[in-house]
Amino acid sequence: MKGRWDAAIEDAMLKVKNNIVKFPGKLPHIADGQRYEWGDNDDWIEGFYIGLMWLAYEYSGEIFYKEAAQNYLTNFKDRLDRHVALDHHDIGFLYSLSSVAQWQVTGSTEAREVALQAADRLLARWRPAIGIIQAWGKEDDADNGGRMIIDCLLNLPLLFWAYEQTGDSRYYDVAFRHALKSQKFLVRGDGSSYHTFYFDTATGHALRGGTHQGYEDGSTWTRGQSWGIYGFALAYRYTKHAPFLDTSKRLARYFIEHLPEDHVAYWDFDVPIENGTPRDSSASAIASCGLLELLELTGADDPDRPLFESALQNSMESLVERYSTMDAAEAEGLLKHGSYHVLGDRAPDDYMIWGDYYYMEALVRMQRGLKGYW
Repeated sequence: MKGRWDAAIEDAMLKVKNNIVKFPGKLPHIADGQRYEWGDNDDWIEGFYIGLMWLAYEYSGEIFYKEAAQNYLTNFKDRLDRHVALDHHDIGFLYSLSSVAQWQVTGSTEAREVALQAADRLLARWRPAIGIIQAWGKEDDADNGGRMIIDCLLNLPLLFWAYEQTGDSRYYDVAFRHALKSQKFLVRGDGSSYHTFYFDTATGHALRGGTHQGYEDGSTWTRGQSWGIYGFALAYRYTKHAPFLDTSKRLARYFIEHLPEDHVAYWDFDVPIENGTPRDSSASAIASCGLLELLELTGADDPDRPLFESALQNSMESLVERYSTMDAAEAEGLLKHGSYHVLGDRAPDDYMIWGDYYYMEALVRMQRGLKGYW
């Protein structure tokens, strides 16, 4: 498969280049109809597109990708300055893959300062009375004031990075405490996960687990499960708190054990499977990155290693051969059959820019040892 995977990376880089040329200065938004809607920097997903550029530059050394990525820094700084659509926790998704990535690759002091400003914005979402980073909305939001979601685990690396850069323990403490709270309330005893959890804003008492994009409150939304696999592995990388590693492994085992025959997840592990039930290729791409992280963090004698190695190989082979757009030269996305919000009928079977990013991250990590920017 090595040659085939090299070809998949080359195809991905060409599609990223075509998008940069075709949609200068624009950023992709999720749309129906096997396409992206290209527009402004006002959603939670734009960082993944910049991350793709940095991966392409690191893999190829081609200055085109570096210059394209750098050109967006002012755009991302302006979004922070103008407070554009930032009443959510996904500041890590936006700025780890744009500003932190630029600093990591080029040493840009300007990018470092933008990333630290973003970390401060994320830090401001900490609710000390509850012990969580609030997912959505303003602090007094009636529906979301006491709500955490599993996706936030991938935003915590921005805070851990800020701690490493500044020595300010507030960043570390908030990220660590949020990960602990996520471990306690979002992960079930069997290794499955809630998408969201609610707390009383006045007392901090736990109320209930729920979902926003899953099949039902008690089900396991597959993308949420994959956020947990990768997120807890990253939390362990930064903290060396052993229970985080154990939690990531438990989530990974559950994910692997509930995959269909082609090793790519449906959109929820508990949804009835019928003809046409949507997949979520992006969930399997994220999980693959999580497995790669786990394989780096565990020793050769780890009893889970053969399972994780086999699952990674099978999932990535399936993504390349059955779900990639290698056979569609004009495609804007890299992976087919991603799902955004199935019950809400929002892009249930389309391109997901985060799926594209994690797919390419997994490929370049497997082929060249290049990591993402977490």
